[in-house]
Amino acid sequence: MKKQALKEALLKQCTSQLAVRRATVDKTLADIAVSLKEETKSSAGDKHETGRAMLQLERENAGKQLAEIEKLEVILDRVSKKISSGPVHLGSVVMTSQHTYFISIPVGEIKIEKDVFYAIGIQSPIGQLLLGKQEGDEVRFRESVLTIHTIY
Repeated sequence: MKKQALKEALLKQCTSQLAVRRATVDKTLADIAVSLKEETKSSAGDKHETGRAMLQLERENAGKQLAEIEKLEVILDRVSKKISSGPVHLGSVVMTSQHTYFISIPVGEIKIEKDVFYAIGIQSPIGQLLLGKQEGDEVRFRESVLTIHTIY
């Protein structure tokens, strides 16, 4: 697969996984809204108040997840779609002696055809180590030394 097509496929996978996460959180928020409405209709008392409090906590947690997803969507929109061989930056595909990384958002392992890529955020430990590095550079990560073979 050509580099440009590969990069587009990686972006598509990241976008797809993020959309699934967003849909899950949106459904959770909708379910909570329905449950809160039903709780309002039920009788008053300690059980009622406890149920409402639990639903409010769930809504807060889902709201935090939604905010995180929105941040990741902004980052994904900023990912460079062009092929460039300069230093590692947001949007780079980095082939190392051990793994191939897509510097974008943290969605983990992505399989395209028979190849495995790891979509990582620039704030991750390995992302921080790779950022700004050039082809031929080495980075030490945990117990391993990774050599950067190709950047595009």
